Amino acid sequence: MKRRSFLAGFGATTAAAVIGTPSILRAQAPITLNGAVQFNDDHAFNRALIRFEELVKKYYGKPVNFTLHKNSSLGLEKQYFEYMSQGKAVDYGIVSPAHMSTFAKAAPFIDAPFVFKGIEHMNKVVEANILAPIADEVAAKAEVVLIGYSGGGIRNIFANKPLKNLADLKGLKVRVQGAPIWSKTFAAVGMSPTVIAYNEIYNAIQNGVISAGENEAAGVEAMKFYEVAPHLNLTQHAVSIRPICFSVKTLKTLPKDLQDAIMKAGKEAGDYGRQLESSEEVVKLDTLEKAGKLKRVPFEERDAMKKLADPVMATYAKEIGAEGIFEKINVA
Repeated sequence: MKRRSFLAGFGATTAAAVIGTPSILRAQAPITLNGAVQFNDDHAFNRALIRFEELVKKYYGKPVNFTLHKNSSLGLEKQYFEYMSQGKAVDYGIVSPAHMSTFAKAAPFIDAPFVFKGIEHMNKVVEANILAPIADEVAAKAEVVLIGYSGGGIRNIFANKPLKNLADLKGLKVRVQGAPIWSKTFAAVGMSPTVIAYNEIYNAIQNGVISAGENEAAGVEAMKFYEVAPHLNLTQHAVSIRPICFSVKTLKTLPKDLQDAIMKAGKEAGDYGRQLESSEEVVKLDTLEKAGKLKRVPFEERDAMKKLADPVMATYAKEIGAEGIFEKINVA
C-alpha cells in the first residue's frame, strides 16, 4: 500500500506509533474485533461502522470476525474511548472528540462550536488533513488512533420553548458536552450550560432540570428528544465530526496486512459516514416536522452568537497550542 494511503487521516508520528511487530500467537488464532456504538441499526454512526467492517474484510481478504455492540450495551462513548485506550473490551468505535479531552486537550477542538462555516468547509478541512496534529496527540497520549472522520451533522439547540434570538438564549439551562470549551462558549453567549450524560438528557428536560440540549438531526431522532423538547432552534452552531477510532494496543497485535486494511477502510468508512449523515439530515427533519413531532424555529442572530463565542475560541486555541491549526481551518 502506498504510504499516502496508509497515513490518510493522521500524521507520520501516529503511523510510527502504531506499526509494531505482530504477535505470532495472535496472527495464528482467529481474529475477532469488538466495536461499540450508542445507537441502533438505522443511525448513521452504526451504518458507518458496518461499512468499515465490510471494507476491512474486502481489503484484508482473509477471515476476520467483527462483533458490533449496539444501543449502548457496553456503556457510552466516553467509556468506549477509555476501553480502547486500555486495550480491552472495545477495539473500535465512533466517539465524540469531547470525550477525548481527558487525554488530549486539543481533541475537542476538532468540532468545537463555530469552528466550521458549514459542511462543505468541514469536508475541506478533513480532506486537507489539517487535523493531523490533533490526531497525532490523541494517538500519543491516549493510544487511540483516529482512522477516519464520520459525522457531518449540523448541530442545533432543541428546547421546550422557541428560541429566536440572543435574548431568548439568556440564562437558558442547556446540556452541553463534557469538554470545557463547550461550557465556555455557551456561557459567553449568555446561556447557563451544564454537563449531563447523553442518556440522561431526555429525563433531565422532562423533569425540568434543564430546558434544552444541542445535537444533530440523527441524534434528535434516535433519542426522541423531540418528545420533551419539540422546538428545534436553528442556531447551526457546530458541524459534527465523529472520528472512527481504533485501539493502538489492539492494532499492534494484528498482522501488517490487516493493519493496512483497517487504516484504508477507516478513512473510506469515515468519508461514507459524513456523506450519509449530511445527505439524510434535511429528510429526517422534514419527516419529523410533517409528522407534527417537532417545529424548526429560525434563529435570527447566529452571526451575533458567533461573535460572542469567537474570543473564547481564539483563547482556547492559544491555550492548547492550536493557533496554527485554527488559522489553517479559517482559510481552508
